[in-house]
Amino acid sequence: MAHYLDPKNDFVFKRIFGSHPDLLISFLNALMPFEPGRVIESIEYVSNELVPDNPAKKFSIVDVRCRDNYGRQFIVEMQMEWSNVFPSRMLFNASKTYVQQLRRKEDYIRLHPVYALGILNEAYDRVTPEFYHRYQFVNRENTDEVIEGMELILVELPKVTAETWSDRRTAVLWLRFLKETEDGATSVPDDLLAHEAIREAADICEEGAFTPEELALYENYWDSIRTEMSVIRASLVEGLIEGEKKGLEKGLEKGRREGLEKGREEGAHKKTVQIVLNCAHRGMLKEDIADMVNLSVDEISAILKNRPENT
Repeated sequence: MAHYLDPKNDFVFKRIFGSHPDLLISFLNALMPFEPGRVIESIEYVSNELVPDNPAKKFSIVDVRCRDNYGRQFIVEMQMEWSNVFPSRMLFNASKTYVQQLRRKEDYIRLHPVYALGILNEAYDRVTPEFYHRYQFVNRENTDEVIEGMELILVELPKVTAETWSDRRTAVLWLRFLKETEDGATSVPDDLLAHEAIREAADICEEGAFTPEELALYENYWDSIRTEMSVIRASLVEGLIEGEKKGLEKGLEKGRREGLEKGREEGAHKKTVQIVLNCAHRGMLKEDIADMVNLSVDEISAILKNRPENT
């Protein structure tokens, strides 16, 4: 009986799409928003390290980076857990790839489009059921006006179902393969295996095709993911606790200020009432009392009406 490894694992994902150009071509042709007749016919892999020009010289590693026969470049990433910095990282990598196409004094006409495809194993858009998100540079007043050159595509795997995207069947099959083939699975759905490229990808995922050293790398990746998720969740809990603490302190301080202010107002009101009662007891007219304490005659009348009987 076959046992399959999870293709979302970084090591397996690269084994499938970083070593088998025919599978990557099938995958990209299914998912990319290409105009009719501009499908990928061949690709070449390029360096997957983009080095930003900053003092820290930190490396940003992308899962798969390639160029097709039209000169278009593609960055493909598998992201296990959503973070708010992921789109920024995709945009950074795509921008670096776009800029690095030209050497000094070369004309801008030599620039080719760059596409960044992010496959997310977590839903981040909680508002709509859409799982395919395409980002371009568009005129907000006229969205038909598009500045060509760079696109970001984000796909949320948890939202993908067999019924979605009926007009792009191959795309749904590929996404279901990534979503439904989990670690330790003993079978792959027949409708997925009926697709030649996906059947080949499934064969690559069989545990028996990996050496003990490779399986150790596979497990190390899951360990790193678990550690990262634990750190993120711990940070979230710590942030919530700190937020609640600050909120409580802020609320107590606000309550203290409001209480003092209310106390001062009540004290001032009592003092004014006492002055009004004393003046009335001495026989002063309501109009004169009103001018003295800066109240209306009706307010003076209300105070006198509600005065204690023994005052």
